Amino acid sequence: MTRTAKELADLLGIQLEGDGAAELQNVAAPERAGAKDLIYVEAAKHADRAAASAAKVAVASPGIALPDKTVLRSPNAKYAFARAAAILRGHVPIARGVHPTAIIAPLARVHATASVGPYAVVGEDTHIGEGTEIGAHTVIGSGCFVGDFCRVHPRVTLYSSVRVGHRVEIHSGAVIGADGFGYAHGDEGRYVKFPQAGIVEIADDVEIGANTTIDRGSLDDTRISEGVKLDNLVHVGHNVKIGMNTVIAAQTGVSGSSTIGEYVVVGGQVGIADHCTLESKSVAGAQAGIPTGKTIRGGQTVWGTPAREIGKFKEIYVWYARLPELAERIKALEAKVGKS
Repeated sequence: MTRTAKELADLLGIQLEGDGAAELQNVAAPERAGAKDLIYVEAAKHADRAAASAAKVAVASPGIALPDKTVLRSPNAKYAFARAAAILRGHVPIARGVHPTAIIAPLARVHATASVGPYAVVGEDTHIGEGTEIGAHTVIGSGCFVGDFCRVHPRVTLYSSVRVGHRVEIHSGAVIGADGFGYAHGDEGRYVKFPQAGIVEIADDVEIGANTTIDRGSLDDTRISEGVKLDNLVHVGHNVKIGMNTVIAAQTGVSGSSTIGEYVVVGGQVGIADHCTLESKSVAGAQAGIPTGKTIRGGQTVWGTPAREIGKFKEIYVWYARLPELAERIKALEAKVGKS
């Protein structure tokens, strides 16, 4: 979509410096940009890259001089650039209309503006909202609710009774609503499945990465709050609660009945055991291991396994790195004591 620099500045609510009539069609890195591509400069060290670029318009932080460029000035250049990209690029359609090979149950309610791709299945008593796109080979089980303007990519599976809010994006291979890992161990030594009778509730503006899995609740529900972003290959166990605007990076596992607060940041490959609590605005660094029942306090940053406050982790790690040296010193002292 073509926009002028002034139109974009007005839509973003930021200051324009330079030629408001300059046309923009896409976004790019400075080295790859053409005359109608928008670039961004977040730090002064990147100003030379931007100056050498063929792009005529840049989003830049205050205080960064870009002679001969039209500048959209923002205190948070990366965020403004991301919003601009959404305006300029839009979305590649997942589906257009209802494909003749799609299977839609007689009692399903699919909005007239929704799209359902080839070989997709929509179950009985399921609601598909306005402008929502369902990709090829996706299965939406019976009794599901999928809100307005959602984007469900190909080969997604929603088990029965999953509830999805508005403007949710679910990437390929995600499985939502499967049974949680819950079993009772009997006297005869056998495991029997514990009831997995709850549902999954996903609020508005959530994004769920490729091959991510979210289990339904057992006797409670699994809830993902507004604005949560889950990366690829994340697993969310049964009865887990995730607060609004929390972000969780790839290959993290959240075990059953854990609670993650609002604005929490969880790095890649973090392991969160069952019944843990990560309070709001806490941070778990990559590969942190959080043992059963542990509480990470609000605003605290932890790292390591078992997870410790980052200052303590760094102190321990310094000594850990010195173990070979310390071992040699101990051997030398033992030899000296032995001789004496």
